Amino acid sequence: MPGMIRVAAIGDIHAGPESAGVLGPLFAGLKEEADLLLLAGDLTRDGDPADTEILVNELREVGIPIVAVLGNHDYEADQTAAIVATLKAAGITTLDRSGVVLEVAGQRVAIGGTKGFGGGFDAALADDIGEPEMKAWVHHAEAEAEALEDVLSGLVGDIRLVLLHYAPISETLDGERLELYPFCGNSMLGAAIDRAGADLVLHGHAHRGSPAGTTPGGIPVRNVAQPVIRQPYAVFTIEREDEELPEPEGDEVATGGRDRMGRRPRWMRRAARLARRGEAPDADNGE
Repeated sequence: MPGMIRVAAIGDIHAGPESAGVLGPLFAGLKEEADLLLLAGDLTRDGDPADTEILVNELREVGIPIVAVLGNHDYEADQTAAIVATLKAAGITTLDRSGVVLEVAGQRVAIGGTKGFGGGFDAALADDIGEPEMKAWVHHAEAEAEALEDVLSGLVGDIRLVLLHYAPISETLDGERLELYPFCGNSMLGAAIDRAGADLVLHGHAHRGSPAGTTPGGIPVRNVAQPVIRQPYAVFTIEREDEELPEPEGDEVATGGRDRMGRRPRWMRRAARLARRGEAPDADNGE
C-alpha cells in the first residue's frame, strides 16, 4: 500500500551553552509538520557531553522519533561514547555504520547511517598509496562507504533513507572552496548508496554548500546543514509503495545477495586491487 512520510532534518546545530532555551521553541511545532526528525551530525560545538545535555533538553518535547549520526565536531573531545549514551538516555537513536527500521505513520521507515569521511570525488578521489597516514585516511573512508552499503543492503522497509554527516556527492558542495572538497566527503559513499538503493540521502558538514543534488544513479541528496537551509529544519515528503525485493538465485545466497546489488563481492574487489599492486591477498583475513 502506498504511504507518505514527512521527514524533518537538520545538521550542524553545534549546540552549546548559548543554545539553552533557544532551540526548544524552534522545534515546538515540529510534530505537526513531520513524522520523524533526523540530525545530520555536528550536534555539538566541540564534542563536550555537557553540550549534548543541552541539546537533548531542548529536543525533549519534540514528540516524534529522532535519529542522529555524529559529525567531526562531535569527535573533537574524544568523548563520543558519553555523547551517544546521553542521546540514548533521551530516546534518540544514534547510527554509526548501522541501521534502524521504525514504524512511523503506518510505514516501515528504514534508515542507514554513518558519519562518512573525506577523500574526494570521482577522478579526484584519493588513493591508498604512499605514506601510512595517507593509507589510513583512505582506508577509513572506504570502510565507512562499505559499511554503509552493507547496512543498506540488509534493510527492508517501505521507505529507505540514508543519514550522513559528510557529503556523498560533490554537487551539494557547490559554493565551498574547491580545495576543501576532499575534506567534505567522498564519492565512494555515493556509489555505495547507488548500489544498495535509497529514496533520500541527507547530510550536513558543508556550511557553504548547496541544498540539492543527486547521486549518479539518480537518488536525491539534500544538504541540510543549518547554514545552508537557514531555518530550524527542512521537511521532505516521501511517497513510495512497498519495496519489492528480488528472490536470490543460485550462488547469490552464498554471497549475501551482494551480486543482486550489481557489484562484485568485497573479497573479489580487494583481490583485484592487490593484484594491481603485485601483492597477494591474506588467506586468513576473512575477506
